[in-house]
Parts: sequence; C-alpha cells; structure tokens
Amino acid sequence: MNDKAQGRLVLAWLITAVGAVIFLTIQSFSFVNEYVRAGGTTPAITFDPSQMWVVSAFYGAWVVPALLALVGGSPANWAMLILGTVLVLLNALGGAFDGLRDGGHLVFLALLAIALPGSFAIAMSWRHVRAAPHDQH
Repeated sequence: MNDKAQGRLVLAWLITAVGAVIFLTIQSFSFVNEYVRAGGTTPAITFDPSQMWVVSAFYGAWVVPALLALVGGSPANWAMLILGTVLVLLNALGGAFDGLRDGGHLVFLALLAIALPGSFAIAMSWRHVRAAPHDQH
C-alpha cells in the first residue's frame, strides 16, 4: 500500500472517530437541555468512577483503528477491520436506540456522523485487506 492510500485510510477512520465524538457531544447537550426544560424533574444519569473509565475507554478506542492502519501488515489490517466494524456498529445502533428514546434528531445524527463515514471506512479497510499481499507479516 502506498503512503497516499494509507493516509486516506487513516483519515477515514479519524473522520469516523470525530463523528462519534460529535454525536456524543450533541447527545449530552440534548440530555441537559431536556433536563433543564423539564425543570430538573427528569431522572439524572449518574456514573460511578468505574463506569466513567469504561465510557472513556470505549470512546478512546476509536483511535485504535487509525493506529492499526498506520502499522500495516496482515494481522493489523484484520484487527483494524474487525475492531472498526464493531465500533461503528455499536455506536450507530446505540445512537439510533438513544435517538428513538430521546428524539429523532439523534437518530439522524447517528446515521450521518457515525454510520455514513464508518461505512466508507469499513469499505476502504476491506478493499485494503483484500488488496494486501497475503505473505506480508
């Protein structure tokens, strides 16, 4: 894989990661807005410290597919494809379910910010895995 194509693959995964962060930010603001609009009567979502670490690790994992794209090699390419696909599916489905509960704008945002760039990144990764020589380690 040449450097230009590898750079595009890394960029595709980073754009998807930024989309996930944008979705999370707007989802958080939507929750706070609804909480304020209801006069503080909606149940507050609270996290203990261990749950906050899990959320941070989950959203921090978005950088791993981009780093794996930089590494190259057959095992890293497959790991990039599998991990990236799992992250896209979990975030898009989670965002859609949250949107059904909290408002249709979140469903649209999950599809636009996570699923759309994620599908391009998955397709580019699959093409990269298929085109890579199988004897390269």
